[in-house]
Amino acid sequence: MENVAAAVTHDPPPAAGGRQGGPLIVTEDPVLLDDLLRLCAAAGATPEVHPGVPQPRGRWEAAPLVLVGDDAARRVRGAARRGGVVLVGRDQDDSGVWRRAVEIGADHVLMLPDGEQWLVDRIADVAEGVGRPALTVGVIGGRGGSGASTLACALAVTSAREGLRTLLVDADPLGGGLDVLLGGETAEGLRWPAFAASRGRVGGGALEESLPQLHSLRVLSWDRGDCVAVPPQAVRAVLAAARRRGGTVVVDLPRRIDDGIAETLAQLDLGILVVPAELRAVAAAGRVASAVGMVVRDLRVAVRGPHAPGLDDREVARLLGLPLVGEVPLEAGLLRPHESRTPPGTGRGPLARFCKEFWERALVEAA
Repeated sequence: MENVAAAVTHDPPPAAGGRQGGPLIVTEDPVLLDDLLRLCAAAGATPEVHPGVPQPRGRWEAAPLVLVGDDAARRVRGAARRGGVVLVGRDQDDSGVWRRAVEIGADHVLMLPDGEQWLVDRIADVAEGVGRPALTVGVIGGRGGSGASTLACALAVTSAREGLRTLLVDADPLGGGLDVLLGGETAEGLRWPAFAASRGRVGGGALEESLPQLHSLRVLSWDRGDCVAVPPQAVRAVLAAARRRGGTVVVDLPRRIDDGIAETLAQLDLGILVVPAELRAVAAAGRVASAVGMVVRDLRVAVRGPHAPGLDDREVARLLGLPLVGEVPLEAGLLRPHESRTPPGTGRGPLARFCKEFWERALVEAA
């Protein structure tokens, strides 16, 4: 049970404004208080501290998380029942802690120091106002030059224009940089190499604020240095932080799969395989689909013209055995992105309409 036992109930109501406040700490034990303050600092949260149920009582009900020291269990026994209460103690051999947890309606019993990492994660969740994770979509080319990077940018730009919190992730270190494609190669902010040492939990808010902001979305791309890979655990930590912020995450994927890309694929809700409508491209895309499909639960195909004789979008989807997203419209920016500094998906052209319709369907499915 690892000294953390779930028992009940419902989550406390979220605070107004999206981002919730810090936890409420109820204790008079100075040693326990020092530990809880240290864990709150590690999670990036500022707590409110009281020796008993705070006055007015509304603060007890409104706190996103309540950490009750075992010394204070008697003092909060008459408080209103609510979710998100954790009884925190130190004596591993005290069987009476479970009875006291029931008396105060605690969701969990946690013993320090064993439960520290669990508690840091829980505090960070409430500090970030974690709700529904981001809808995460990966875009990968069935062959080189299929227009996958441009479609990924167009999807991200459209998502941001629709008012969604949007992060565009460049997972291809050899692709030249999505920040370049968006005209923001000189924009201030961190790139992938800065996160190479990341382990454990990365703060979602801190990640978002550290990245370049281009066209109302955040972009995580590569710099012009020699680093062409980050460790898989860093990829896992960064993408998990991005997903916790909600909204949408769009990932531009390379066709090669290493350990870092496997971590990325595992976090996708939906994969889009972009395939030109020509026989050789379909053959190449079949090999990509076989590899990616072992990890991605929902892989679909988007077909790009012009079409070879006898190969319309439905026939390409049939040959690959994948559901059809649709036919990616032909636009000059899609075929020759290096000739234009206008971000893909802007304006009211057919590509923007394609992306808007995609998000409308995908968000409904996700809900």
